[in-house]
Amino acid sequence: MVTPPPVTPRPVVPTRPASGGAAGGREGSTASITGTRRERRRTSLFAHGEPMVWVAGGSLCLALLMIAGLIVLVMSQGFASFWPGAITRAVLDDGTVVMGEITRVESVADAGAAEDPPQRRLLRTGNFEITQEHFRWVDDSEIASIETPEDAVLLERLAWGRFYGLPVAFEIDGGIVAEGPEAAWASFQQHHGEVRDRWDEARHLEHGEIGAVNAAIERRRLATRQVGLDSGFGSPEYAAAQGSFAKLDAEQQLIYDEIQGRVMALDAENDRYRLVLATATGHRTPIEVASVVRAVQPNALGTLGRAGVYVARWYEYLTGEPREANSEGGVFPAIFGTVLMTMIMTLFVVPFGVLAALYLREYAKQGVLVSAVRIAVNNLAGVPSIVFGVFGLGFFCSIIGASLDQVLFESSLPSPTFGTGGILWASLTLALLTLPVVIVATEEALAAVPNSMREGSYACGASKWQTIKRIVLPKAAPGIMTGVVLAIARGAGEVAPLMLVGAVKLAPELPFDTTAPFFHLERSFMHLGFHIYDLGFQSQNSEAAKPMVFTTTLLLIGIVVMLNIGAITIRTRLNKRFGNARI
Repeated sequence: MVTPPPVTPRPVVPTRPASGGAAGGREGSTASITGTRRERRRTSLFAHGEPMVWVAGGSLCLALLMIAGLIVLVMSQGFASFWPGAITRAVLDDGTVVMGEITRVESVADAGAAEDPPQRRLLRTGNFEITQEHFRWVDDSEIASIETPEDAVLLERLAWGRFYGLPVAFEIDGGIVAEGPEAAWASFQQHHGEVRDRWDEARHLEHGEIGAVNAAIERRRLATRQVGLDSGFGSPEYAAAQGSFAKLDAEQQLIYDEIQGRVMALDAENDRYRLVLATATGHRTPIEVASVVRAVQPNALGTLGRAGVYVARWYEYLTGEPREANSEGGVFPAIFGTVLMTMIMTLFVVPFGVLAALYLREYAKQGVLVSAVRIAVNNLAGVPSIVFGVFGLGFFCSIIGASLDQVLFESSLPSPTFGTGGILWASLTLALLTLPVVIVATEEALAAVPNSMREGSYACGASKWQTIKRIVLPKAAPGIMTGVVLAIARGAGEVAPLMLVGAVKLAPELPFDTTAPFFHLERSFMHLGFHIYDLGFQSQNSEAAKPMVFTTTLLLIGIVVMLNIGAITIRTRLNKRFGNARI
């Protein structure tokens, strides 16, 4: 028979005395409620945290709005810079005629109180060799008449910037073969494609085949000089090397003359063609067809035609070389240099940063010295970037590079090979700049790995290195990739150190090509960040360069985002593979 559990008696709650009647009971209840309310009113709202939630949320929203506003500004200006605008022809009250693209419209400053304040327009007039100006402000009050002539032509040229005019004739060998706007424009379109093909072939011969000939002669010259340095300039070996070099020089000279003759023939054929344009003032100007990169009649184009020009300009911008002091043309060398430098920097900074963090967290005995090293690493992250540039110039270029030149490239001296700025030294300088970021992120990732996992590995007989290799590093890999993402984001956008250790305004040769040893780490390079600085502060035509500044900024942001997406993708895969690792 199951015995039921004992019943615990309920405690007796003493009742309130009935003295005072019902009214007294109500008064006591009211006093109790009032006292409770008074206690709640005494509690500060900040103690509950509600105001701080609003402050924190508002701060986050403000920061996101500022970032979004910056992105929208850059995107709106960057994407719109290549859209072909209409060509406007304005006749002023004094009889002056101005023709060009309207790039900006502003209200007159001293008429802000008016309901409909007068405006002024900034026209990109081009024709610099004639007017000695690229832009001109025109007030609406000065304009007598304004029109958009359908046959107005915009020429984008290799030199002297843009040209605006009306086609009046087309010449071959100095003689007019077509006269009138329609006939001249039709003849130009008929011959422009083949002329540009010949121009491209001539430049390919100059940069490709003639460049290969000059490179072969230079390599043999340096080899001959090295024989003289090793054996003496009066030795038989040097005399034999000189004879071999003279023979090679004669052979290469014949090849050079043959290629140069082909180039001159192509250029002479192109010089036969001229397009004659009449400017806004009626000045007739013959333009070499070979110098015209693109010719457009924007006023006669529809939406699809303008979109075609827009796409063509973007293609040239992404794949071509810069021209007109970097204010026109493409930025492919800068894109290539930026991506290659960032990748080389990552290859250097990740191993050294991870090894340093491993030693500090897993091997070093915690104490004053290790704490001092951590403080130094954290302080190193706050050093101005230009200081790293000075260090890179002094240590990498002047000491390491000069020593390499003495040992490996003695024949090239006094011309430096590695003793000057190059993409290798720039990558190492930025690796030092971003090293604290990787070290700190890696240490935090290593610290997030539970000690129980280490102890379990040791209990199974694994050594310390086996535990780090198979347990700690795989679990910390997502956190390490976080440091890599931050390093890429900072390193790709730095400019100040690069101006001292390798970035230049124009680099005719890429650090990578098809000639051995393929990677030429000693070469200078172009960088998008430096390109933006050059356009914004060193361009002779700041107004013309302003759209390119926004476009290049948009491109740099896009490249950094793509590099970060690649690193984040790797980090995500590592996180999925190793389970609950902290990111």
